[in-house]
Amino acid sequence: QVQLVESGGGLVHTGGSLRLSCAASGVTFSVYIMGWFRQAPGKEREFVAAISRGGTKIYYGDSVKGRFTISRDNAKNTVYLQMNKMEPEDTAVYYCAADLSGKGTREADMDYWGEGTLVTVSS
Repeated sequence: QVQLVESGGGLVHTGGSLRLSCAASGVTFSVYIMGWFRQAPGKEREFVAAISRGGTKIYYGDSVKGRFTISRDNAKNTVYLQMNKMEPEDTAVYYCAADLSGKGTREADMDYWGEGTLVTVSS
């Protein structure tokens, strides 16, 4: 059974940092492109970041470029999202997802999803 479990969400002040983790089980983690998406209240889910199998190709959504960093540890079956200089607009439920054959940037391409972790940025 495939499971993606996010952790690390919480409340942070504007300008602060958080690090999200997503632990995978039930899959051969290293063959999946991993992505982070987020959904703010009343908005559609949007792409945040993606990382290729070996970590050599990385993509970011325009709103997080220069502030967020995605990384992965295939030995630990875990993908991370380091979020710095956070803004109230970053408030959302953050989801990690696994993509077997795409770039990990399109919601429709993702094969597996986690349940999400809530991130709240106070002004």
